[in-house]
Amino acid sequence: APRPLLLAGLAILALATLANAGLGAYHSGVEWGFWKGPTDCTGPVVNLGNAGDLFSRLDTVKVVRCDEVQWRFLGLSLAGYNVLISLLMAAIAAWGFMRTAKR
Repeated sequence: APRPLLLAGLAILALATLANAGLGAYHSGVEWGFWKGPTDCTGPVVNLGNAGDLFSRLDTVKVVRCDEVQWRFLGLSLAGYNVLISLLMAAIAAWGFMRTAKR
C-alpha cells in the first residue's frame, strides 16, 4: 500500500480505538458509580402504557441495567477490559504510525 494511505489507516485506527476506550471508561465509571449513566438503562422503567396492557408489556420488557456489572474477572468488568484492550490497540497503531513515518 502507498505510505500515505497506510499512515492514514493507522491514524484512523488509533483514533477509533481511543474513542472506544473513552466509551469503555464512561461505562466503567457508570458501573463503579462515579457518575450517572443514561436513564434508559439506569433509571426506573417508565411509560408502560395503559393499565390494560400493563401485564402483557411487563412480560416483554427486559431491562438490562448498565450500572450493574453482569460479570467480573480479576475485579474488572467487560467494560474495564474494553478500556485496556482498546488502549493497547491504540498504542500498537501509534507505534506502527511512528515506525512507518520514520521510513
